[in-house]
Amino acid sequence: QVQLVESGGGSVQAGGSLRLSCAGARMITSTFNMYNMGWFRQAPGKQREMVATITNGGITNYKDSVKGRFTITRNGSRKTMYLQMNSLQPEDTGVYYCKFFTSRDDYWGQGTQVTVSS
Repeated sequence: QVQLVESGGGSVQAGGSLRLSCAGARMITSTFNMYNMGWFRQAPGKQREMVATITNGGITNYKDSVKGRFTITRNGSRKTMYLQMNSLQPEDTGVYYCKFFTSRDDYWGQGTQVTVSS
């Protein structure tokens, strides 16, 4: 069973930076490398939305509002995916969830809170 462990959330002022991590616990590298991955967020009273994704081949895709500010990466040897968030804005506030997925299955992290104050 795949278990995803998130870390790195917190509270920052506008303009600050945070880095989120999502580790695939008890995964071997070959399994980790099979998955497409992504970060999603949910603001209070809103639906969960895609923030950034990265395929198992390394192709990235971003929500328009985070392009140029956020960077998604993955490290097979560490079995960890990252989201570097720079120039954070209050509208980036929410619970951030990581997801590993294929056409057959998907797994979610527990979520980590990001709060950006103005």
